[in-house]
Amino acid sequence: MNNKTAYPKAWLFVLPVVALVAFNALIPLMTVVNYSVQETFGNNVFFFEGVKWFEEVLNSERFHASLLRQLAFTGIILAIEIPLGVAIALTMPARGIWASVCLVLMALPLLIPWNVVGAMWNIFALPEIGLLGQMINGMGIDYNFTQQPMAAWFTTILMDVWHWTSLVVLLAYAGLRSIPDAYYQAAKIDGASGWAVFRYIQLPKMKRVLTIAVLLRFMDSFMIYTEPFVLTGGGPGNATTFLSIDLVKIALGQFDLGPAAAMSLIYFLIVLLLSWVFYTLMMRDEEQ
Repeated sequence: MNNKTAYPKAWLFVLPVVALVAFNALIPLMTVVNYSVQETFGNNVFFFEGVKWFEEVLNSERFHASLLRQLAFTGIILAIEIPLGVAIALTMPARGIWASVCLVLMALPLLIPWNVVGAMWNIFALPEIGLLGQMINGMGIDYNFTQQPMAAWFTTILMDVWHWTSLVVLLAYAGLRSIPDAYYQAAKIDGASGWAVFRYIQLPKMKRVLTIAVLLRFMDSFMIYTEPFVLTGGGPGNATTFLSIDLVKIALGQFDLGPAAAMSLIYFLIVLLLSWVFYTLMMRDEEQ
């Protein structure tokens, strides 16, 4: 069969799924857009407000503070999890039963529901009864994540590193295993050091999977909600109130649908823009 005629026919089987996904995505999106330019006082009565809510959100110190906390959290997470994931993948055995054991152990944190992760770490880090809390306090360090902002940040970051570094490890490991043995044999013949093998063979071959890892971890960490909300509730005070938590507080806590809708669209555009910037920079570096 001619491939030129086969591909258009194959698209016919995909079109229903594309149409269904587009429909399910467009309806909520149009609803949010509708609320973002209107005001309502109930009884399905709306008043057009234009870009008022967007201006209010963009000029809000509350939004700026949440955005800065979100950017700081995401930057810290990427700086820790990407190098740590690559380092762990490099130490894992290439084949044999221990390779399978390591892969299963790495996959376990990813199988735990997000709300369960938050509840687990909440109990684990409590200063009175939690193993982590008692251990840190036993070392003479005053630690209480329910009252101390720095302790809350430390616990939230530690929880995310424990939960999501495995994703980077699995992606990096897959990239390492895709490298042909001929590269290592040539490096051994040339007497290349371990650092040279990593710098000139392993790292270039992992660039594509690391691009995926960075994009996935950026988007996940920038949209994180369940784990920190269950762990700290955004506290103490607003110390761990990231954009997603602040958005839910505005939409459901205060029931300000107009500002919440405008903020959600701005939030979406920020994630989209930063993801595009990350992807463009990493792909440009690979082309060079």
